[in-house]
Amino acid sequence: MTNAIDEIRDSEMMFVIGSNTTEAHPIIAMEMKRARQRGAKLVVADPREIWLAEMADIHMQLKPGTDVWLLQAMAHVIITEGLYDQDFIDKHTEGFDAVQAKVASYTPEEAEKVTGVPAEDIRTAARWYAETKHAGIYYTLGITEHTHGTDNVYCLANLVLMTGHLGVRAAGMNPLRGQNNVQGANDAGATPIYYPGYQKVTDDDVRQKFEAAWNAELSPHDGLNLNVMMKEMAAGRMKAVYVMGEDIVISEPNVSKVEKGLNSCEFVVCQEIFHNETTRFADVVLPGACFAEKDGVFTNSDRRVQRVRKAVDPPGSARPDWQILCDVARAAGYAMPHYPGPKEIFAEYASLTPKIAGISYERLEDNVQGLQWPCPDPNHPGTPTLHSDGPLIGKAPFQAVDYRPSAELPDNDYPLVLSTGRTLYHYNSATQTRRDAGPVAKQRQNFIEMHRGDAKRLGVSHGEIVNVASRRGMIQAEVWVSPRVRRGCVWMPMHFAEQRANLLTNDAGDAVTGTGEYKVCAVRVEKIAEPVTA
Repeated sequence: MTNAIDEIRDSEMMFVIGSNTTEAHPIIAMEMKRARQRGAKLVVADPREIWLAEMADIHMQLKPGTDVWLLQAMAHVIITEGLYDQDFIDKHTEGFDAVQAKVASYTPEEAEKVTGVPAEDIRTAARWYAETKHAGIYYTLGITEHTHGTDNVYCLANLVLMTGHLGVRAAGMNPLRGQNNVQGANDAGATPIYYPGYQKVTDDDVRQKFEAAWNAELSPHDGLNLNVMMKEMAAGRMKAVYVMGEDIVISEPNVSKVEKGLNSCEFVVCQEIFHNETTRFADVVLPGACFAEKDGVFTNSDRRVQRVRKAVDPPGSARPDWQILCDVARAAGYAMPHYPGPKEIFAEYASLTPKIAGISYERLEDNVQGLQWPCPDPNHPGTPTLHSDGPLIGKAPFQAVDYRPSAELPDNDYPLVLSTGRTLYHYNSATQTRRDAGPVAKQRQNFIEMHRGDAKRLGVSHGEIVNVASRRGMIQAEVWVSPRVRRGCVWMPMHFAEQRANLLTNDAGDAVTGTGEYKVCAVRVEKIAEPVTA
């Protein structure tokens, strides 16, 4: 996030797109509700009528996968009506002319034909966003989990740049992270193209710095992203896989292919706090400690580094992850240092990472609210709002993109568009939440939300168990006839191992990030034949 979570309450206008915030990020949603109660305008763009849409001024219920058309049309309005910030564009950006030319044909009227969103709603949302100083964009996986997810993000960034909503309190561009400390994991280098602190693997100077620090020869090439790894594994080109804190046969798209790959692997290691669906394929399971059983730091969505303190001892033979990883490295032949604890590991990380060089355990002890990077030296207070003095590195580039349809569209055999997501009551693969009676009582099994018109056409009723099939698999789910979804669209959560939504989803990936297209795949819903009685 370019801005801090607590700034949201001071917003004057919020544009929430591809984020079911109240269910997936309820704490952040509380800040949005506070802003709304104080009079902030709220525009929600989502194919479903999520709860946040009920309190919105405008709900743009677009067709799944048409985000680029919607956002380009908003840019068209801002440009043609002269609502852009020319001074900010001149001082801090480059490439605006290309975007200006590209969006000329993306009129709101044409966008209405593609997205289903009324042209006047597009115009109003664009005007409100451009003309409001403290206006923020908030998005998550509904934007990125597409084969054109990077283009979606480019279009959002274009809106931010052309209106000068960068470096402004209670504004900016704010991707909401999907799990606790996923921001910290990426910051620390858990990505195939960066070392810690987003220092490029392909940069010779960076690589040599880490080679000297770690006394190891490092590859000059980018690694494989997760979606590509799964495809390589399914093709039999990966001999071993180490899975840590992830239930990939629940969470990855087209998981029958993932299962095939796991079965073909010579060696599978899982490092986990519970047995899950993926540990069934493991040759070795290494029991890790959960958050309450270890010391360390977590980094929040808004770049806030905070201390985590051990409350209880891990059960049985479970150990903190850092201890396990250090022992595995030594067993594999690497002379891993013998760290006294996570404090010393973090100190090494900070010494190699300019963005967090000023953060230490000692400072975090005195800053209960944590410190937000960039924090380059020990006297720096941290940075709640990024880019207050303009983009951090050079000029920010505009990106001119064109709309591309999703990889798989409905047809006669698979006439419905399926999107998947999360619910309030379960967390990701539900490895933890389905072990507790409370969440299970709220949602015991998978369901498929369907428009009443589609339900009537198919002859199915609320509460009925149906088959849901795609080109990749079939599962059963309970029908929820719902006013929340568009006609021709259905929605399903991804939490349930017995009825895995990701047996259906498409693993076609974004050209840049490789992220699978969880949000658009073609399915059909079928009645289950009644048993024949004698």
